[in-house]
Amino acid sequence: MKLLNHSTLLLIQITVLFFFSANCSSEIKPPDLSENEPVTYLALGDSYTIGTGIDTTESWPIQLSEALQDKGLSVKETKIIATNGWTTTDLKSGIAETAPDSSFDLVSLLIGVNNQYQGLDIELYRTEFRELLDQSIAFARGDTSQVFVVSIPNYGVTPFGQYRNPEVVGEEIAFYNKIAKNISNEYGISFVNITPISEEAEDDDSLLASDQLHPSAKMYAMWIEEMLPTVIKIIQE
Repeated sequence: MKLLNHSTLLLIQITVLFFFSANCSSEIKPPDLSENEPVTYLALGDSYTIGTGIDTTESWPIQLSEALQDKGLSVKETKIIATNGWTTTDLKSGIAETAPDSSFDLVSLLIGVNNQYQGLDIELYRTEFRELLDQSIAFARGDTSQVFVVSIPNYGVTPFGQYRNPEVVGEEIAFYNKIAKNISNEYGISFVNITPISEEAEDDDSLLASDQLHPSAKMYAMWIEEMLPTVIKIIQE
C-alpha cells in the first residue's frame, strides 16, 4: 500500500478543518429576526413602567421596543397602561377603563411597589397580582408564553428610600417579588429579575432620575440588557 507523504496529509487535515469550521459557523448563526411578523406590545404597570422622572420616550417599554427593532424585529405598536402611584387595584381599574383588545403578541407586567409603599395587605397583592396575570394572558390571546413579569425594584437604596427604613423596604420588596415569581412559575411565565440592578443605584447616582427615587434612562437600559434574551426567545417561539 502506498503511503501518503507529509505534505499531502497536511493538506487533507487543513481541508477537513476548514469544512468542519464552515459548517459549525452556519449552525450557530443567529436567527434572522426580520423574518418575524411585526409585533404588538402591551406594558402594564405603574411609575416604573411610564418612566416617572425622565422623558417618557426613555421608559423601559419604549427602550425595549427600540432594542427589538435594532435587532431587526419590527414593533408595530407599543401600548402602555400605567400611572404614577398605581397599586394593583388601580391598575385593574385602569385596564377596565382602557379596555385593550386581546390580540397582543407580547405583554409585560410590573406592579406592586405602591402596595408595599402604602402598607396594604399582602394578601391583596397575592390575589390581585394573580388576577392581573390572568388578564395579561388574555391580552396575549390566551398564550402564557407571550407574557413576562418584571420584578419590583428596591427603592430602599435610593436617597428617598433612606427615610423609609431601607432594610425593611428591601425585605418587603423581596417578599413581594417572591410572591410574583412563585405565581409566575405556577403559570409557566417568564420572570425577569431586575432588582439586583436597581440596587446598584446605592453607589451610582447616574442610575437615578432627578427625583432621586425612580430609575434614570441609563438604569432602564441596563434592565433591557437583562430582559432582552428572554423577550427575544418569547417572540421567536
